[in-house]
Amino acid sequence: MFGELTEIARRPRPFDRYTAPQLWTDPHISGKMLEFHLDPEAGLASRPQRFIEESVRWIASRFDIGPGVRVCDFGCGPGLYTSAFAKLGARVTGIDFSERSIEHARGAAAREGLDIEYILGDYLEFSTDERFDLITLIFCDYCPLSPDQRRTLLGVFDGCLAEGGAILLDVVSLVHFDLAEERTTLERSEDGGFWSAAPHFVFRNTFKYAGEALVLDKYTVVEAARTFEILNWIQCFSPESLKREFGERGFEVVERYSDVAGDVYDPEAAEFAVVARRTGKGRP
Repeated sequence: MFGELTEIARRPRPFDRYTAPQLWTDPHISGKMLEFHLDPEAGLASRPQRFIEESVRWIASRFDIGPGVRVCDFGCGPGLYTSAFAKLGARVTGIDFSERSIEHARGAAAREGLDIEYILGDYLEFSTDERFDLITLIFCDYCPLSPDQRRTLLGVFDGCLAEGGAILLDVVSLVHFDLAEERTTLERSEDGGFWSAAPHFVFRNTFKYAGEALVLDKYTVVEAARTFEILNWIQCFSPESLKREFGERGFEVVERYSDVAGDVYDPEAAEFAVVARRTGKGRP
């Protein structure tokens, strides 16, 4: 028992393992994630519906979303943004590795008569001959990725972004890092819950890595029949560090906001959003 608890409390090396796919492919957890996506008030897997509507209005205005505009939403989930863009007449593609989310998105598009291309797969491995006028990556999906994965993703962006096209994404700021506290909690779910349909315990260890501006929420789920871990990495950025990272890979951050609804940048906010374009200098 002591050895097991020692392993549960162990601090992994930065980006030791990438477990995000399990959130979206596990039959039970992916179902719970979809429920959160579709809850208009939850703000856990997607932002609340009212914010999404405000965000779509701003994105549509800022990037002239309309007939013929080619948009690709990376990590599209159940299609909350892609459906809205398609209703404006855009040619829309959505990519996600959650089969459950993609199935929901395809069904919703069919019911609404929307022509949206949905691709089931890992966007880090995505390639296409299509060129997009706008690429979106929303809900801070850039932050769980390791430096190598982010480099790969920017290479994917470079390969499918049209000349003059733009990237819109949001990230977690250093304010989040400063506010995060290292701690350990234990919860018991006798009748099942988010992590499992079976009775289980959940240990949550929060670790901070000051040298990397990195936060980890390590979840260890203990059932009678198995134990598994989910590592939720959160890379935190300053505007300068994100600009530098993009610049090293051939992109320039040209605009900065507090969020993907276009609110004025707030240095005290726990997140911020940027618009980036290709510079042609260097390549990922």
